Amino acid sequence: MRNVDAAKALLIQSARRLETARRELNEGSIAYSIRSSQESVELALKAALRLLGIEYPKKHDVSPALMKFRDRFPAWFPVDEMADVSRKLMEKREPAMYGDELSTTPADLLFSRPEAEEALRYAEQAHEAVKKLFAEYSA
Repeated sequence: MRNVDAAKALLIQSARRLETARRELNEGSIAYSIRSSQESVELALKAALRLLGIEYPKKHDVSPALMKFRDRFPAWFPVDEMADVSRKLMEKREPAMYGDELSTTPADLLFSRPEAEEALRYAEQAHEAVKKLFAEYSA
């Protein structure tokens, strides 16, 4: 039962980051929206792994664990897509926080609104897929 409770807590945190990503995008904080979208994806996917009893890596990109344990997921779960999303958004995590320190370019100048909208869509997709996994697991 502990795995389920821990997984639920991660999914709740994912939802909070998703709300933050939406709000920040609406307020024009592009980089913070991307960062929050990445965190939402990370937390949602870690919730999925925890739900299935898989110890997730203590790293921001969980794609290796998704791929390694792909057979533990239902056939409908988009493992490949979620692994790709995890990798893509993890690459934006640090620049979205710090900007480009070598060129001293602030984070919000590194990304476009369409990039933030795409990151938000990825986060929404990941969150919905994991919510469906929870629903199936509980049924």
